[in-house]
Amino acid sequence: MRASARVLVYSDDANTREQVRLAAGRRPASDLPPVEFLECATLPAVLSELEAGGIDVCVLDGEAVPAGGMGVCRQIKDEVFNCPPVLLLIGRPQDAWLATWSRADAAVTLPVDPVEFAGALAALLRGRLAVGA
Repeated sequence: MRASARVLVYSDDANTREQVRLAAGRRPASDLPPVEFLECATLPAVLSELEAGGIDVCVLDGEAVPAGGMGVCRQIKDEVFNCPPVLLLIGRPQDAWLATWSRADAAVTLPVDPVEFAGALAALLRGRLAVGA
């Protein structure tokens, strides 16, 4: 098992980033390594971290401004080689079709439900870490 999993969290709202950290805890599931969070509040910071590499999953806030997570997701899926899976935070369940358009690998609604979020994050991490093994 790896020492840690790296999760990039993008939101312009510090409270949303905190909700994500608290919902995931130290590890989203017992069969996964502890999670190391990289927080980004701007699109340039997201792109810089992805360019540096080593990100296992991206959590993007679909409600972020000025660059919303849905547009960011679509952009990185087009531009980043071997793009990590993306968990999109959406404002309403009805926005699930937009998450599909953005090519997100999973979506959960805001405010973050810890059980739903941890399950979705764990599934994406398992898939990514299994591929990397």
